[in-house]
Amino acid sequence: MYQIGIDEAGRGPAIGPLVVCALGMPDADTKFLVSMGAVDSKQVTKKKREEISKKIYSEAENRNWKIGMIVCKASRIDIERNKIDLNKLEIELFKEAVYETGIRENTGIIKADACDVNEQRFKERIRIALGEKWGDWEIHARHRMDSEEIIVGAASILAKVRRDKEIENISNLLNLDVGSGYPSDPKTKKAVVKLVNSEIPNQYLRWSWATVKNAWTNTHNLPIPIRQELGETRVQSSLNEWSNTET
Repeated sequence: MYQIGIDEAGRGPAIGPLVVCALGMPDADTKFLVSMGAVDSKQVTKKKREEISKKIYSEAENRNWKIGMIVCKASRIDIERNKIDLNKLEIELFKEAVYETGIRENTGIIKADACDVNEQRFKERIRIALGEKWGDWEIHARHRMDSEEIIVGAASILAKVRRDKEIENISNLLNLDVGSGYPSDPKTKKAVVKLVNSEIPNQYLRWSWATVKNAWTNTHNLPIPIRQELGETRVQSSLNEWSNTET
């Protein structure tokens, strides 16, 4: 039997991408994840995550494990949220990560950390998104599956390490320490204020986040522009056009 574990990193930040990872391997190979110390990414330090990630990639090359990694930029998050909610976007990203693995097995088990409060709904949405080709696969979706299923925990580590690298790259490109990207991070709060101090918000910000909207309005006394396709923006005429709901 073949297994695929799926998890994400970076759902809540105001800066940077949302990363989704799908990790696939035969059932028998999950024992190697145990020996590597793979667990939920939140249970280990950054240094330990990086060590485990290197081991997983090395073993994946030796054993032909499959890894699908999707990096969803802040711009795509904003554009998609004009049409759908974040849960539906994550379903699409989970599907893309599975497709990215290139797995050809006809049957197996997909284990996903549920991002929806309704686990059953999340599972059914994944099934529909994957389509008939994946119809013979079992799909398990639960909250905190990254701490219960080692293959999902391993996927969470790969996703978290990749997102940390993306954030580090953003800090380097901007020559500005943006912190973790999470709104509660003092470094991130300071960075957001600096990154809205221009004609349009910085490209690495999630413009649809309340943290960014509020910083923009405090700086410009105007509603934040709305991201649209092909890099275009639409200026809002009234502060009433947007809400302060954080995701």
